[in-house]
Amino acid sequence: MDIAFVLYPDMTALDLIGPYDVLGHAPDVTPHFVAATLDPVRCDAGLLITPTTTFESMDRADVIVVPGGKPYDVLADGTVTTWLRKVHPTATWTTSVCTGSTLLAAAGVLEGKRATTHWAMRDLLASLGAEVSTDRVVRDGQVITGAGVSAGIDMALTLAGILWGDTLAQGLQLAIEYDPEPPYDSGSVEKASPEVVNLIRGLLVNDFSADRN
Repeated sequence: MDIAFVLYPDMTALDLIGPYDVLGHAPDVTPHFVAATLDPVRCDAGLLITPTTTFESMDRADVIVVPGGKPYDVLADGTVTTWLRKVHPTATWTTSVCTGSTLLAAAGVLEGKRATTHWAMRDLLASLGAEVSTDRVVRDGQVITGAGVSAGIDMALTLAGILWGDTLAQGLQLAIEYDPEPPYDSGSVEKASPEVVNLIRGLLVNDFSADRN
C-alpha cells in the first residue's frame, strides 16, 4: 500500500508525524514523502523533513495524507492543489489534518462534502465550498478530515480501523501509547476560556491571515 504524505513549506510537523507514526508502521505500507522538489522542507517551527519523491514523479497513491500549516501561501502557489486534482482520483482514501482540508477544498475534493479543520480556519474552509463540521474527525465517502494538529492521530487511527480492522488499529494505538490525559481541559475552542481563545487567536493572526504581510 502506497501512502503519500504531502510536504510543503511552513506545514505543521505533528500534522504529518502523528498520522505517519500510526499508518507508517502498519504491515505492507510503503510511505512516500512527496514535495515540489527533493530539497528539505522547512516546517513552521523549523524542523526540516527530506522528501523521498516529487509531485512530478508520483502520479498515484492508495492513500493521501495532507497536513496543515500556514495556508495562504500554499493556496496561492497552487502546486499542492494541482497535484491533488491529479492524484485524488487514483486514491482509495484521501485524508487531511488541520488546515490541510483547505487544500483539499481548493482542489475540488470536498465539493458537496462535510469536512473539519482547525477551529480558526472554519470560515476559510466554508468559503472554499465545504460543509464545515466541528467534529474532531469527519468521514464523508472516501475522504477523511481531522481537526487541528493532534486530531491527525485520531484521523489516522480511524483510517487504520477501516483498512485493517479494530484489533490492529487498537494495537497501533497501544504501540504509540496514545492515551492522553492532558493537564488542562482547554483543547478545543468550545472548552477553552474566552481569555485563552483570544490569546491564541492573537498569536495565530500572522499565520492564519491573508493580510498578515
